[in-house]
Amino acid sequence: MDDLAVTVNSSAPPDLDLLRRDAQLAEDFPDPGYDNGYVFVAVGSGRPGLVITQRFSPAVAGFTPGVLVVPEQRQVFIGAGTRLLGYDARSGGWRRTWHDRTEVGFWGWQRHDDVVLMSAELELAAWSLDGSKLWTTFVEPPWTYEVDNGEVVLDVMGSVSRRRLR
Repeated sequence: MDDLAVTVNSSAPPDLDLLRRDAQLAEDFPDPGYDNGYVFVAVGSGRPGLVITQRFSPAVAGFTPGVLVVPEQRQVFIGAGTRLLGYDARSGGWRRTWHDRTEVGFWGWQRHDDVVLMSAELELAAWSLDGSKLWTTFVEPPWTYEVDNGEVVLDVMGSVSRRRLR
């Protein structure tokens, strides 16, 4: 993505210790008490400047980790289990800009113009491209959404509502 290479894996690479040592920022989020899943994320130009490893749960079908990169903002969104993380390198070096949580489990990130939407089992939330949280709303399965002319059309158990994307 532009000059950023992104690596995501469900197991640790053999040179993990070396990657951590050489990274501008390396963080590990250990076993949250129930060790179901593992994700390795590395982002950088050439050698990774950002290295993240974490254990997460749930790690069953439908709850896979996700990474979204906004190259022009040098912003990275990471979701796995119930943990949501934001990192940026706009000031030259990588830094964590926020750490959030979602109930039950993360589903995915999706970029819509200048907004990033995060879907989870019980939440739909929006961030600006620079990682500032804009809004969040509770949802209950089954639910879906679509973006139409700058609005989020949200269907929660057959009840449809609309809200501005930003």
